[in-house]
Amino acid sequence: MDWGNQTTVTEFVLVGFGDLPDLQILLFLLFLVIYMATVAGNTLIVVLVVADQHLYTPMYFFLGNLSCLETCYTSTILPRMLASLLTGDKTISVNGCITQLYFFGALASTECYLLAVMSYDRYLAICKPLHYSSLMSTRFCLQLSAGSWLNGCLAITIFTLCVSQFIFCGPNEIDHFYCDPIPLIKLSCGDTRLIILVDFILACVFTLPPFLLTLMSYVCIIATILRIPSTAGRQKAFSTCSSHLIVVTIFYGSLMIVYMLPKVYTLRVLNKVLSLCYTVLTPLVNPLIYSLRNREVREALRKALSKYITFTKNVENPR
Repeated sequence: MDWGNQTTVTEFVLVGFGDLPDLQILLFLLFLVIYMATVAGNTLIVVLVVADQHLYTPMYFFLGNLSCLETCYTSTILPRMLASLLTGDKTISVNGCITQLYFFGALASTECYLLAVMSYDRYLAICKPLHYSSLMSTRFCLQLSAGSWLNGCLAITIFTLCVSQFIFCGPNEIDHFYCDPIPLIKLSCGDTRLIILVDFILACVFTLPPFLLTLMSYVCIIATILRIPSTAGRQKAFSTCSSHLIVVTIFYGSLMIVYMLPKVYTLRVLNKVLSLCYTVLTPLVNPLIYSLRNREVREALRKALSKYITFTKNVENPR
């Protein structure tokens, strides 16, 4: 059947935070500041990693990838949300919704793989320090990075192709601030059992392995750290992975709570708030966590600011 020609719904309504009409302007200003800070912070991390030779290490190479991803990740949701809060127009076309679903899903899946790669990098650095340099070669780092992006895109491509064949014939309201797959599937007037099965299989094949790899890496890391005899040695070893562990906890913790919560009407607000943790909060706090807790990043930032101040003085007071 040519299901595409039978689609009667041409646009969806993203309810978002429409049940808080008195707070629309306040929410707009709040999310605008968050978006600007997220883009600025993650862009700064990317610039520092590219510009400072002291950050030419596997850990910071993956951090640069993560910061680049977070900038794109938050840009798939927040600009649309900001426009909705400012204008009051909550509609989005079916094609626009599926497009947002694709990019959001691809970037979220890629983040799972990148977090797993970063945890594996820390595992090698702490548990196998003598072999770290030979194992984490430049070529291997590039392969891990490319594999993360490709796997993330492949997983959501299959799912999006299935969703794009759905018939949407009403209702057309999505009680969320972005095109989340679960509410979107519920709006289909066809049989959704197959797509739910596909979603489950893809989650097991593409999302579960990086999560398990991340979990196993940190089990090994913590076990190795606990075997270090001196307190100073344990603190030094833990400091190299604590930033990444915080990010992993926030991302996976909020993600699992959201998708494990019962999908009942009374919990819809809590669902949206927790969804903000992995869609908005994680991209915002990543630069703060890594810049405040990593001495190398702080030093690179200090040198960059020093060069900028010197350049500004030379421009203002030419000889």
